[in-house]
Order: sequence, then C-alpha cells, then structure tokens
Amino acid sequence: MNNDIIEKFINTKASDHAKVNIHFKQRSTVKGIFIKANDYNELKTKNFWRIVAESKIEEWNRTKDNSLARIFNGAEFTRLTENN
Repeated sequence: MNNDIIEKFINTKASDHAKVNIHFKQRSTVKGIFIKANDYNELKTKNFWRIVAESKIEEWNRTKDNSLARIFNGAEFTRLTENN
C-alpha cells in the first residue's frame, strides 16, 4: 500500500489510537495502533509506520514509551481493517 492510502485510513478510521488489523503480504496479521511520534512525518514520506502491538498497548498508554513500537514498511501491507 502507498503512504497516501495508509495516512487516509489513519486520519479517518484509526484516529485517537483505535486498534486496527494490519494485513501483510508475507506475514501474519498484526493488531495494534499507529502512533505519531516526533519522526512521524519523516517516516510517513518513506512509507514507514510506527505501530504498537496489541499486547503492548496498555503499557504504551501508561508510559508513552516509543520503544514499545515497531516500525513497519507500508509497502508490505495488503489492507487495513478496523478491529471491532
């Protein structure tokens, strides 16, 4: 997926740190939240995204520690869906 499609999804459906399902070409689906750290705009232009996995969201909400997130390449995403 390109960064414009991903950003549009984040701004409309994944606002306020809503959990999403990130589907990949070559790996299993990741459930988590997109976060906007200091380097968000720089990463976005390169189609990289900082995501906190579902298992670490509670700790991230307490600490806002960006080291709990992993950076993923948006080119590997096949689709994004809301996690209900």
